[in-house]
Amino acid sequence: MKRSTQHSFICLVALVFAMSVSCDSPAPRPPKAVKTVAFITNTTSNFWMIARKGCEKADAELADVTVAFKTTNTGTTDEQNRHIRDALNRDEADAIAISPIDAVGQKTVINEAAKRALVITQDSDAPDSDRALYLGADNRAAGRQAGELIKKALPQGGKIMVFVGKREVQNARERFEGLKESLQGSKVEIIDLMTDDANQTRARENAYQTVKKYPDIAGMVGLWSYNGPAILQALKLENMLGKIKIVCFDDERETLAAIKEGTIFGTVAQQPFEYGYQAVQSAAKVLRGDRSVIPESKTILIPTVVIQRTDVDEYTKKLDQLLGST
Repeated sequence: MKRSTQHSFICLVALVFAMSVSCDSPAPRPPKAVKTVAFITNTTSNFWMIARKGCEKADAELADVTVAFKTTNTGTTDEQNRHIRDALNRDEADAIAISPIDAVGQKTVINEAAKRALVITQDSDAPDSDRALYLGADNRAAGRQAGELIKKALPQGGKIMVFVGKREVQNARERFEGLKESLQGSKVEIIDLMTDDANQTRARENAYQTVKKYPDIAGMVGLWSYNGPAILQALKLENMLGKIKIVCFDDERETLAAIKEGTIFGTVAQQPFEYGYQAVQSAAKVLRGDRSVIPESKTILIPTVVIQRTDVDEYTKKLDQLLGST
């Protein structure tokens, strides 16, 4: 009798324990009918407004995907890392498409995110991380295109200053390396690479101070999208427009207008609309189980376009059509 009572008590304890474990452990979540793709920028420039249009087009086409677009306002890794955490924890993102600010410094954060979601890098890569795919320009080749433009703008050579937001960003490093490769053996001399921490006021000040410090400066090259307009504004204050040759990146409206009027010699334009559109479309395919979209190289290159005065009108028209501005 005593033994039977003990046995019953043990069974009762086991049952209570099993029930408590069952209550404390939430049931596995059913598969989501609609997947979430978080698209995270590295700054607030107009470049990302175009990328957002691409995200919105893909979002409208895909019934099983929704896009959470997140803008990094301060240009700091802390803010961008917070967006990653929010995407995973609050939005329950199934995929993240990010332009890393510091590929080396954010490696751990990216790798941790990759354990919970599909991670795609776009615009700028983190090649040593666990990201599944990079989608964007061949930035070293784009840097060489900028070099060819500045040599064409300065056939007799001269001193130039180069500007960018952050030198540690992968695309900045690669563009600068490509630029230097292109200028080897030429009469064009790079004075330095000045950074502005993605602060557009500081970008203008850098260009202004360059004019003051180097009166014999012949050219300026901006490696990020807002650098071209920032250089323009600084030179306008000094009545130096047209006297110092400008080569820059991307297709901000101020840049295209200045190319048309001849105050910017040329620009190397990425296709940010495609970054947004293809990042979301590629993520959707992988999330459905189709990994054939990821090539063996884990890289999808989107060509850059060189724009000068002869073709700026045609390019602007195509951009307007793409953005629904006409």
